[in-house]
Amino acid sequence: MSLRSLLLSLSASVASATNLYATHYSGTVYSLSLTHSSNGSSLAISSEIQGCGPMPSWLTLDPVSRIIYCNDETGDASTNGSLNALSASADGTLKLIASTDAAPGGGVNSVIYTGEHGAQFLAVAHYGGSALSTYALPLTTNAQPLQVFRFTFSDVNPNRRPQQDAPHPHQVFLDPTGSFILVPDLGSDLLRVYGIDKATGKLKTDCTDLTYPTGSGPRHGLFWETADDHHSILTTNLPSQQRTQTRRSRERRSQNQVQQQGAATLYTANELDGHLKVFDVSYVADGCLSFRQRQSLVPYPTTNDSLPTGATLAEIRRAGSEGLYVSVRSDHGFKPFDSLATLTRHENATVEFDRLSSAYGTVPRTFVINKAGDLVAIGDQASSNVVIVARDPVTGVLGEKVADLQVGEPGEVGTAQGLSSVIWDE
Repeated sequence: MSLRSLLLSLSASVASATNLYATHYSGTVYSLSLTHSSNGSSLAISSEIQGCGPMPSWLTLDPVSRIIYCNDETGDASTNGSLNALSASADGTLKLIASTDAAPGGGVNSVIYTGEHGAQFLAVAHYGGSALSTYALPLTTNAQPLQVFRFTFSDVNPNRRPQQDAPHPHQVFLDPTGSFILVPDLGSDLLRVYGIDKATGKLKTDCTDLTYPTGSGPRHGLFWETADDHHSILTTNLPSQQRTQTRRSRERRSQNQVQQQGAATLYTANELDGHLKVFDVSYVADGCLSFRQRQSLVPYPTTNDSLPTGATLAEIRRAGSEGLYVSVRSDHGFKPFDSLATLTRHENATVEFDRLSSAYGTVPRTFVINKAGDLVAIGDQASSNVVIVARDPVTGVLGEKVADLQVGEPGEVGTAQGLSSVIWDE
């Protein structure tokens, strides 16, 4: 072989690697390495750590500090779980740097939010603990929560589903302005709404929650911001004619709702009734949010307005500029595998079902799109595998499987076993 041919051969075989992180309900947090070369792509476990309690359930990465906050789902309303901070090196190696056992039990999801002067805070949804908690960041060992909201039922409703034995917050997410925390409560059929006090990082409880029909079970949600209203929302949350009055005297603000129609759209996936709901969201003069339902549909090719028996919706993600994805667990749409549903979004913010794609595993609890938009990592809980799927960044169409890796032992469907989350290191 000539020197030139040898150099070309070596160059073609040089691989590029990307890190991912995954949690398993057995207690392990994994670092994964996705390697691309001219010979194809491969996914491998590069390291692992027992650093997030007995039941790691969710990872939230701060890409600036390279700290990953890991929720532990251990415990219920009567016991505590833990919240943990892991440092991530450039090669993906993880190290436990802080942990607190003062967190309520059942932590399943978290989000970082900001206050004044760059201060950071973390909000955590506790499914088994029927609670919402907040923490000042960076997390320190034995840190106490900044706040804990514990939820109970205020009524007796015989029409609740068996999974609604108690309030069960399942996610926390921000509105487009970073001024509100929203919490889908699967057990209470509520979307809980909290304003953020930027000076203290504490959450305010003076906003009205969004109520769903009994048995809906809202699990996950996201906002889709209307670009034309982005500047005005970030500036004041109020129309221009109200800004001067607001600065002069808060208490003299009009109590009439001053709405920015179409300021944002909210999409939520309901686990129990299988519906995706679409809401127009307005920022109103009382400093809260107003919701108007625009659409409700089952995001599936169905003729009876329901998912296949035993199937449930899990996570919802935005798909570029024109669509959404929703993971569908236990539908066996690609036997024996489950599905991801792709939805097309119209100009009026409504959506329609487009197609199903294989999850290449069973019970797709979580999935994440990389920043380039050309790959999707799917975390299949019961089969306990992480699958990398190609994605067309322009059309949003999901393509073939790029890589697949067994991560820990498979779990039984319907239990807190198997793979629990996966994220990109981006």
